[in-house]
Amino acid sequence: MTDNTIYLDNAATSFPKPDCVYAAADKYMREMGIAFGRGSHAGASDAARLVAQCRQRLAMILDAESGDRIAFTFNCTDGLNLLLRGVLRKGDRVVTSTLEHNSVLRPLQQLKSEFQLDVVHVDFDPGTGLLDTNSFVHELNSQPARLAVLNHASNVTGIVQPVEMISAAAHETGALLMLDAAQTVGHIPFSVRDLKIDMLATAGHKGLLGPLGTGIVYIRDGLEDEVLPIRCGGTGTDSESPLQPLRMPTKFESGNLNMPGLAGLNAAAEWILQQSVADLHRRIHELSTQLAQALRGIRGVTVFGGVDAQNVGIVSFSLDGMDSQDVAAVLDQSFQIRCRAGLHCAPLVHKTLGTMPAGGAVRLSPGSFTVKADVTAAAEAVTRLAASL
Repeated sequence: MTDNTIYLDNAATSFPKPDCVYAAADKYMREMGIAFGRGSHAGASDAARLVAQCRQRLAMILDAESGDRIAFTFNCTDGLNLLLRGVLRKGDRVVTSTLEHNSVLRPLQQLKSEFQLDVVHVDFDPGTGLLDTNSFVHELNSQPARLAVLNHASNVTGIVQPVEMISAAAHETGALLMLDAAQTVGHIPFSVRDLKIDMLATAGHKGLLGPLGTGIVYIRDGLEDEVLPIRCGGTGTDSESPLQPLRMPTKFESGNLNMPGLAGLNAAAEWILQQSVADLHRRIHELSTQLAQALRGIRGVTVFGGVDAQNVGIVSFSLDGMDSQDVAAVLDQSFQIRCRAGLHCAPLVHKTLGTMPAGGAVRLSPGSFTVKADVTAAAEAVTRLAASL
């Protein structure tokens, strides 16, 4: 990118990263290079320490029971597939929402025919962006469900959902709660133990500020026996057995881990803990609030979902008379503002918002290194574009 480029696509991939992330990944490639769990020499011990340290730091961010409750994946989609395929059985009922990303919608659609699942999608309020919790709780109570699946915060509206209420309702009816936390881990402080989350998947390259190709799943203590591994193979442990290890986290980590990526993720997690998730959220919330307020004052602009204390720094909007992709193209080519337009892999969200005819919406997402001048420039660019119509 040029010095004049304004990057407002952090909901897709955070950029730039803290300098320590680049340094850690580079150092691993140049000075370590060994695979995790594949040796007993000093280099292998260094790799083991790095992985353990990364697990522990991520467990601290999530307030998990221990680092062993964290298994590494290659992205959030990989983790969601692992959990959905691992926990669902033939004939199970799943209660989920129209807020979900295709990383949940598509695996459920595939499993629906494969496992004869009963899948219920509960809608949300397009004005507030909040799930219809009464309907969700009703669906949990009306028939036994194996699993409740919820997007912690939509990647279109950024609105954080009332997980505590859904968690209580799910557990009262005997359902497990699985959270897609791609947009919340590293963005807002929360405790998987306080919220009584059974399973969670997230990406390493978004709010956690790590490299692409990294992700994690959290599985609460004692639940791993109910989750089947969907990928089996070498783990560096119990190699004499033809069976997959049953212990967390190796049960779900067959094959070589992305060690350069985890070196960067470990450094990112350390940086986040030093800054504090609460402080990072506060800064991004201020910027996104400023941006949303400015956009709401522009004629022809509609901002979706609103921005309040429970938003993760996402501002999506439409401009009357223009397709979302055209708006993003002008912002990129004429104003050097990089953002994301379209359906954001969340078609049911746009169906509820009514944005399908316009090709979805334009999403601006500030990050940890965005400054006030960036959001001011973005608002001015949209103002100029709207005035030209």
